Amino acid sequence: MQLDDLYRRVIMDHYKNPRNRGTMDADSVTINLNNPTCGDRISLQLQLEDGKVKQAKYTGEGCSISMSSASMMTEAVKGKSLDEALALADNFSSFIKGESVEFDYEDIEALSGVSKFPARIKCATLAWNALRKGIEQDN
Repeated sequence: MQLDDLYRRVIMDHYKNPRNRGTMDADSVTINLNNPTCGDRISLQLQLEDGKVKQAKYTGEGCSISMSSASMMTEAVKGKSLDEALALADNFSSFIKGESVEFDYEDIEALSGVSKFPARIKCATLAWNALRKGIEQDN
């Protein structure tokens, strides 16, 4: 199996079996963003406690890239400090532009091919931009 096939399977797994999709009843920060270019939209909820991302959930609709990226992002940031979560968002921005970055949550690396398609970068970064806004809004 080629690496591209493996990455495609990881992306489709997150798209078809999303992690952390849904809403929270608990007190949370909610960020709504959309990508008017292609119609992707996300509503991200973050439960931030004691300087950490205690929980992250999302709803929305869009292409497989934007929705799988949201699934991966919510998995990657749970339990992280706000500084660690912001650093992850910065690393993801660099990564999606083609720079070499490694992640503890390896599924994210499946999105490496997006850098070859500049029009899809906004799809992949939508959830991460929502994360950044949510943390900044809470501070």
